[in-house]
Amino acid sequence: MKPPPFEYVAPSDLDEALEALADTSLETRPLAGGQSLVPMLNFRLAAPERLVDLNRIAELARVERTEDGGVRLGAMTRHSTLERDPLIAEGAALLAEAARFIAHPQIRSRGTVGGSVAHADPAAELPAVLLTLGARVHIARCAREGETGPRAERTLDLRELFLGPFFTALEPGEILTAVEVPAPGPGEGSAFDEVARRRGDYAIIGVAARVRLDDAGVCREAAISLVNGGATPCLMEEAAEALVGAGQMSGAIASAAAVGAETADPAADMHASEAYRRHLIRVLTRRVLTRAIARARTR
Repeated sequence: MKPPPFEYVAPSDLDEALEALADTSLETRPLAGGQSLVPMLNFRLAAPERLVDLNRIAELARVERTEDGGVRLGAMTRHSTLERDPLIAEGAALLAEAARFIAHPQIRSRGTVGGSVAHADPAAELPAVLLTLGARVHIARCAREGETGPRAERTLDLRELFLGPFFTALEPGEILTAVEVPAPGPGEGSAFDEVARRRGDYAIIGVAARVRLDDAGVCREAAISLVNGGATPCLMEEAAEALVGAGQMSGAIASAAAVGAETADPAADMHASEAYRRHLIRVLTRRVLTRAIARARTR
C-alpha cells in the first residue's frame, strides 16, 4: 500500500511548525515518530493534504529537570530515551520500566512520547503510565489576531486530554509540545507489568501502579491505571481508593485487585474474552501493587 499524495513541510523551529498547522487552506497533520500515522496513511485510514514533520525541531526533543524536581519531556523524546536517560530513571522510574514493554527496539528508536499521548490509543503503555504519574501536557498553537506573541499555550492535566478512543482535547492547529511529570516524593514506589501474546505485541492487559506510604507504612496516595482495559487510557480510581488509609497491605492489595477487576470495562476481541481480561486485571494489579509497595518502603 502507498499513502495518498500530500505536501511535505519540515520546519526547523516550533513557531514555523505552528504557522504551517494554522494554515487551513489544506488539511494538515503533524508528523512525529510516524509509528501510528504512517501505517494509517498507507492503509488510507488518514489522508491529510499536508504533513508537518516535527523531527528537526530541537526544542521538542529536550529532557529537562523542572524547578520542583520533576521531569519535563519534550514531545519528540523517543521511547528509547525513556529506557536509557539517567534523569528519567531518577525522576520517573515508572516510565523507564514501562518503556521496555513498548513494541520492539526499532519502533522505540522512532516512536515519541508526544506522538503516543496525542494518538490516545487505549492499548498503548505510555498514556496509562503517565496518568499514573499525574502528568500534565503542554499544548501550543499559532497566536490568533489580537493575541500577543507568536504562539498561544495552555496546560492540561492528562486526565482532561483523553476524550475517547483515539480522540483528545487537542484542537485544530494545536500540537502537544511537552509532558511534565511531577517529582516523586518520599515513601513513593511504582511498578508496571503486562501480559501480551508475544513480546512486542500490544498488551492483552497492562497495569501501572504508584503508591505513597507515610513513615508508619500507611498508604496516603495511590494511582492505578490500565492498558487496553477500556475505551480510553484510564485510571482505576475505585481500586486506588481501596488502598488509601490502609496499613495492613496484604488485605488492601487483594481488595484493590478485586475492585479493579470488577469495575473495569475491558472489551472482548479475537485475542481475549472479557472474563480473561478481568482475571488478568486482578492478577496484574496484585503483582504491581506488591512490587510498588516494596519499593516505597525502601525510599
